[in-house]
Amino acid sequence: MPANGFERLFLHRGMIWLLFAVNFLGTIYGYIWYGNQLAYTAEHYPAWLLPFVPDSPTASLFFTVALLLLLYPPKGLKGTLVRELIEALAVLTSVKYGIWAVAMIFAGGYQGDVISWKDWMLVGSHLGMAVEALIYARFFTLRRMLPVALLWTLANDMLDYSQGIFPWLPSVLDDDLNEVQYFTIGLTLASTAAAWLFSGKLRRVPWSAGSGRR
Repeated sequence: MPANGFERLFLHRGMIWLLFAVNFLGTIYGYIWYGNQLAYTAEHYPAWLLPFVPDSPTASLFFTVALLLLLYPPKGLKGTLVRELIEALAVLTSVKYGIWAVAMIFAGGYQGDVISWKDWMLVGSHLGMAVEALIYARFFTLRRMLPVALLWTLANDMLDYSQGIFPWLPSVLDDDLNEVQYFTIGLTLASTAAAWLFSGKLRRVPWSAGSGRR
């Protein structure tokens, strides 16, 4: 597909609203999915750790907000910087946790865990997270705030594995926690590189998704 056709497809307001709705509903479902772990964390850990528990839904939330800001761009330097940070977090974390979840499901299956239809649903939805983030990275201006997003994500990794609030794993992976930790940190760095490579530089696309005109 020619570049202008690619842009017109994925910057069409109807497409953005469709993806916004899908990601919005997926985000709600993701937080519900984490309900048991959030309840366990609230009972056994300090309350300030709760926001760092649901990794994938928070990544989806960042991407959902980034789509909304693509439709209704904020004005002014402060609004622009906030938007760039959200876009950076959206791409970095969506790529990272999209791939991470799939890798953990297949790693568990390789070691004997049963992969159910729910797992296959998660595989599809998380791969979709990563793919859509890489598609829209070219329409985002995120490079200036990408180092901040990287620091935030690394801090989340540190809390996950130092405080024990990482996403619950298949039981067969309990004895591979060190390897999972190293993989997670490496994936953070790789996702940052992907966000940088796929993103637009400090510029916006040549036509506005808000207006629908070139």
